[in-house]
Amino acid sequence: MNQKLGLAFGSAPGSNSDKPVESTGLALSPGLGGITMDKSVEFSYEELAQATDNFSMANKIGQGGFGSVYYAELRGEKAAIKKMDMQASKEFFAELKVLTHVHHLNLVRLIGYCVEGSLFLVYEYIENGNLSQHLHGSGRDPLSWSARLQIALDSARGLDYIHEHTVPVYIHRDIKPANILIDKNFRGKVVADFGLTKLTVGGSSLPTRIVDVFSKFRQPVMSKQGSWRSVFVQLVKLSLCDPIPAYLLYVIYGDVSPKLDVYAFGVVLYELISAKDAIVKINGSSGETQGLVALFENVLNEPDPREELCKLIDPRLEDNYPLDSVLKMAQLARACTYENPQLRPSIRSIVVALMNLSSSTDDRDVGSFYENQALVNLMSGR
Repeated sequence: MNQKLGLAFGSAPGSNSDKPVESTGLALSPGLGGITMDKSVEFSYEELAQATDNFSMANKIGQGGFGSVYYAELRGEKAAIKKMDMQASKEFFAELKVLTHVHHLNLVRLIGYCVEGSLFLVYEYIENGNLSQHLHGSGRDPLSWSARLQIALDSARGLDYIHEHTVPVYIHRDIKPANILIDKNFRGKVVADFGLTKLTVGGSSLPTRIVDVFSKFRQPVMSKQGSWRSVFVQLVKLSLCDPIPAYLLYVIYGDVSPKLDVYAFGVVLYELISAKDAIVKINGSSGETQGLVALFENVLNEPDPREELCKLIDPRLEDNYPLDSVLKMAQLARACTYENPQLRPSIRSIVVALMNLSSSTDDRDVGSFYENQALVNLMSGR
């Protein structure tokens, strides 16, 4: 979904549903028979059309890969309605199947659905847009450092839930500021956009559409260089494709794991510090670019990175930040973006690291929280 979708979701509406509407008669395929759909959250087409002024352009607030998103007020509550074509039924039921099983404070919540005429998913509406709009847009007050820490922690908790506490484990595969929404209390929520093009069950192969991309890369690289894997590693090191797309990580390491989300989350941490895009223009208007990961790595490789790090911090923060806290977040982001996914921390360790950064006490025994010794040293200031 595009960045406008950050406007599409809102604070969790209460449930004051009326009596259940009648079933529309749209049959579930045998492969999706495990979906449990509570009749209390099934809306009629008439109700959705009335709430959106017949899906008028005035109420359209987003456009995604499988349909449009509309603002609505349903039963006295603000909501966002995702309208999908019937041809997208496979994606619709895939998303619905997941959303009926994942429920967390830091994931955007599904309120209900409708299967009349078109396919509809009804989400909670988030008032304050998405993180990208706050970091890269104009006309908004800058987020304070404490707010940035809290949003990072909230987002990590949402990922921790789908990585560690669902069966099966899910991988989001599209973590970026545009997919982290900010509620009225400036708390973060991960967009639970779990259609087939985004979410992957842990340990499974990527969808065929993505695998097809690999074949386009492999043959010319192998014929000219002899080893397509070594070329991709060099591309990563040279930051020609930084941040690393999910399909390149798969090509290099041959596995889809939660560490894909960890890498992307590390890039988000860098963006929270700098308010820069993942790809940064350098040397003015020459058109030359550099990846944000490489930019920070160059600074963090300095014996004392503090002075150069200050030059990367969002200037809108002025001097209203603890430099040691920013440095530790940058070091955490670096650990998240290690080339080798096996060296990256788990999202659980990231949650605890961010909890420690958010705490006002510095004398916590952090060693017991981490399975990664590098993180123990990082968060202990060593």
